[in-house]
Amino acid sequence: MNSQELQSGYRALLRATRKTVAPEDIGKIRRALDLAIDSCGDCVTLTGKAQILHALSVARIIAGEMDLGLTSIVTALLHDSYNKLTITPKEVEKEFGKKVVEILNGFSRISSIESMQSSYQAENFRKLLLSLADDVRVILIKMVERLEYMRNLDTAPEKERLPLASETYFLYAPLTHRLGFYNIKLEMEDLAVKYLEPDQYNYVENRLKQTTASRNRLIREFSQPLKEKLEKNGFKFSIKSRTKSIHSIMLKMKKQGVEFDEIYDLFAVRIILDSDVENEKSECWRAYSIVTDLYQPNPSRLRDWISVPKSNGYESLHTTVVGPRGKWVEVQIRSTRMDEIAEKGLAAHFKYKGMKGEGGLDTWLTKMREILESSEKEESSFLDQIRSGLYTDEVFVFTPKGDLRQLPAGATVLDFAFEIHTDVGASCVGGKVNGKNVTIKHILQNGDHVDIIRSKNQKPKRDWLSFVVTSKARTKIKLALNEEKTRAAAEGKEMLMRRLKNWKMPYGYTVIQRLINHYNLKTAQDLYFLIESGKIELLEIKEILQKDQAPQPVAQAPLPAEKEVKDIGDTQYADFLIIEDRMEGLDYRLSKCCNPVFGDTVFGFVTISEGIKIHRTSCPNAHNMMARYPYRVVSARWIKTKNLTYFITSIKITGVEDISIVNKISDIITKYNVTIRNFNYNMEEGMFEGILNLLVPNNDVLHGIIRKIHAIKGVLKVIRINS
Repeated sequence: MNSQELQSGYRALLRATRKTVAPEDIGKIRRALDLAIDSCGDCVTLTGKAQILHALSVARIIAGEMDLGLTSIVTALLHDSYNKLTITPKEVEKEFGKKVVEILNGFSRISSIESMQSSYQAENFRKLLLSLADDVRVILIKMVERLEYMRNLDTAPEKERLPLASETYFLYAPLTHRLGFYNIKLEMEDLAVKYLEPDQYNYVENRLKQTTASRNRLIREFSQPLKEKLEKNGFKFSIKSRTKSIHSIMLKMKKQGVEFDEIYDLFAVRIILDSDVENEKSECWRAYSIVTDLYQPNPSRLRDWISVPKSNGYESLHTTVVGPRGKWVEVQIRSTRMDEIAEKGLAAHFKYKGMKGEGGLDTWLTKMREILESSEKEESSFLDQIRSGLYTDEVFVFTPKGDLRQLPAGATVLDFAFEIHTDVGASCVGGKVNGKNVTIKHILQNGDHVDIIRSKNQKPKRDWLSFVVTSKARTKIKLALNEEKTRAAAEGKEMLMRRLKNWKMPYGYTVIQRLINHYNLKTAQDLYFLIESGKIELLEIKEILQKDQAPQPVAQAPLPAEKEVKDIGDTQYADFLIIEDRMEGLDYRLSKCCNPVFGDTVFGFVTISEGIKIHRTSCPNAHNMMARYPYRVVSARWIKTKNLTYFITSIKITGVEDISIVNKISDIITKYNVTIRNFNYNMEEGMFEGILNLLVPNNDVLHGIIRKIHAIKGVLKVIRINS
């Protein structure tokens, strides 16, 4: 550490304190810094940063990003050095006040629990913090300290990164959200998943960069007419836009099972109204009216946190509308006061009550303690838990272009398809609802965004009548079935006449009536239709007419024999992995819950009876293991070797029903010269779904196979799955 870095950090802190610290109190900040410098010496934090620079950063965040005052800033400066100070606690109290000593004592108690190898569960952790912290500012400083660590996690030892990131994601981010510090919460989540799931994080980050220009153009097209109309109606306002956090995009992709391009609300536009407290609610609703006059709203996406604010103080009006080019845009409407509370947490309330610095802070801290001590888990607004109850007998859904369609309650994807066009309904094999693949029977909900999947091989089926609810769909299906039956019957009649001629048998009323009676049918058309559809075999008819016994069933062609591959012993991977701090006498093996492949980001986990298990960092069990047992996590990485070993992996393929898909997939695998261990698939209701188990040398080959399969016509989605 050099004096220049120290001076720079101190100047940044002073700039951040301008709003919350009186000029006459700056001397106390300088005094606290001097004490910290004397005590810290050359000590460094776990990220390798000088302890005093870390303390300055924490204090700057406390002042600049949380708007807290002198007591919190002084405490932040001394939080690491309190037990090493050159003056006694009584002298600290005399110089800075009793509150500072209380907070520092609380922080000291909390710091002592970090060496305990306890099972970190979020609820227990919260209770532990509360029992040790008399003042909630202790928790705030702890929270900011963790944020500062995460911002510098690149410089921490490799073995510390995953446990820290996991603990941040599961404990600190929810805690921050509970206290209303949304910006910090979003940053913590993004920084955590950057290390927990680096491949997915980097993919989303790169896709966001690639789409920046088109996104900015869409924001301009969306905002301009809105700006003009708001100005025309006399509003004083500002319009901001923000892209969703990388973590929230990743979460949507996982929950909805969709790709990046299928996330339809990537950004939000925020309208911040400059209005006084008395009129802010009515003005927000007026602005909402202007937004929905210009753009079609999604009725199920209205969130009213103005009438009933969240318990952490969040107030805002949210809606999602169809913007230019059929793109979805989230719109947030709030006043300047509401925006500051959303950005800075509940402390911002007191700015609007004429209180500066830490005045009124006790009231705020009491409120926060009530939130933390409440028995509820993560708060969910009532409006978040239920779908819109405005329309009980009908649902409103959207076409891909954003057009609103009204259907009766219980309507299915197939009803929607026939609502669009008869040909769309007749060729429908499924749909995408909010980006997720569903069957034709899927029941639609208010506000769903529906895209129909079609196939030229699809034809209306009689069982469709059992689940459609609209009269339009029912009528069109019956009509199509009758037309299809008439066409098929004519073809079936031709087939029968040709065969009878070949067999040198007569065609006439007597022959047809004999067959109708044998099959217990009503009309000749029914007979011809069953012949055309293959349900009555022509050879069987020949047998009947010749009064012979029923024919033997036609043998089905056997499926190709599955190639057998022996399991590869875990010991064969010894040359491929380096494990840091490897414990003598402990074997290791690849975990079957996530099947790591050479090139994946991995870590080791010390088990009780099976040595060290190697997991992918994106393994569904990884977060739980790292959060609860950080001391059992060891770093692991792949190394290149001349030996060639193959790794087990699984791929899930979804597409439109087409038997040629199987052959095309097999061709791709053959070209890559990898072994198929197993390939199970089924075709149902016009959709194809298959699970492919492979042995691959590395994840480059795996990603290449996934890309090639995804390019096959009719394939909708290809994803790597866990065991």
